Amino acid sequence: MKIVTQTEISAYPLLSRGKVRDIYDIDEKTLLIVTTDRMSAFDVIMDEPVPYKGVILNQITRFWMDRFTDIIPNHIIEHDVHRFPEPLAPWREELEGRSMLVHKTTPLPIECIVRGYLSGSGWKDYQETSTICGHPLPGDLQESSKLEQAIFTPSTKAELGEHDMNISRERTAEILGSNIAMEAEKASLAIYEAGRTYAAARGIIVADTKFEFGFVNNKLTLIDEVLTPDSSRFWPADLYAPGRAQPSFDKQYLRDWLKKQDWNMQPPAPKLPQDVIDATAKRYRDAYTILTGKTLPI
Repeated sequence: MKIVTQTEISAYPLLSRGKVRDIYDIDEKTLLIVTTDRMSAFDVIMDEPVPYKGVILNQITRFWMDRFTDIIPNHIIEHDVHRFPEPLAPWREELEGRSMLVHKTTPLPIECIVRGYLSGSGWKDYQETSTICGHPLPGDLQESSKLEQAIFTPSTKAELGEHDMNISRERTAEILGSNIAMEAEKASLAIYEAGRTYAAARGIIVADTKFEFGFVNNKLTLIDEVLTPDSSRFWPADLYAPGRAQPSFDKQYLRDWLKKQDWNMQPPAPKLPQDVIDATAKRYRDAYTILTGKTLPI
């Protein structure tokens, strides 16, 4: 497998190049999603990649999507590069482990976020209003407190370089329509509960996460990435203590390092030292191994 920061696949049109993923148009029903090793934080892409991070994200997403098929269908068509269309053969080495063919969908224009613990922007909102996205919460919670029940706290889906904005469930219903909003909320909470129960048995707390959904043949479908270190907060259960920020198996380590730098959170990002890259990569690998019971052949 190769370290991949950007793909240039001339066989098919490039549809988009996001913070992490390159997406190609295969045919009228199919996309190729390539998860690169690009690293982003605070909506800024770092100059240095985290080696094989894209493979880890892709493999964790596959793992979860396979587990959740009894809850909701997903968009995966094929993940074995040897069964990809023949025009992709020259790029098999860089696609190996980090790509999948998926159904084209009509994506929901929101991020479906679920929080089981009080952290990140949720903690910030709570300090100001004792609520998150319209959910009233007890007034005596601390940073990282476990919520009595997980809550659905959707956000807007911002353009590249912009920031998502938290929205209420009422605003979500206005955007999606009440029926689709209810279906997305129900699916998000069900997936989160199943995922965090599984992870808890392996010593990981899933503090919060975000999901994306789209429609395939008028059926709500799970798309994009699922319960990865990029889209979730993973905390080691044996070190959990409310009242402070938690050690983690996700990109929070990198965020914390960046906050200590003389940086305005705008491009260009600070140069990442090798020890920061290595420590971030280790957290991603550890999350994969603990969750799946496997080690990556890289």
